[in-house]
Amino acid sequence: MSEVVTAVRKRTSLPLIVKLSPNVTDIAAMAKVAEDAGADAVSLINTLTGMVIDIRRRRPVLANRNGGLSGPAWKPVAVRMVWETCKAVKIPVIGLGGIMNASDALEFLIVGASGCCCRTANS
Repeated sequence: MSEVVTAVRKRTSLPLIVKLSPNVTDIAAMAKVAEDAGADAVSLINTLTGMVIDIRRRRPVLANRNGGLSGPAWKPVAVRMVWETCKAVKIPVIGLGGIMNASDALEFLIVGASGCCCRTANS
């Protein structure tokens, strides 16, 4: 990640927000790498890798075997990872994942996120 962020930083003066995957052992360490390489902010988290099995056919439902899990079920994981990341870096942290209403967004802000992003919400 350091090489990619460094290369992008050298080619633009635009704000560089690096989106982090939750599929790592230490999300805070990954955020620190992004920060040290020149990221202006980090956003997290992306989808968790998941798999569903068709029990009748005894094989994965998805043709490529696994895919991204998103939505309200993974908000607690996202909140924890944002909390860990906020303690590790000085750059802004944008929280996302499972935000369905204002209360969900407030959880991210309470643990230190500078902002939130929501793609799905109740009307």
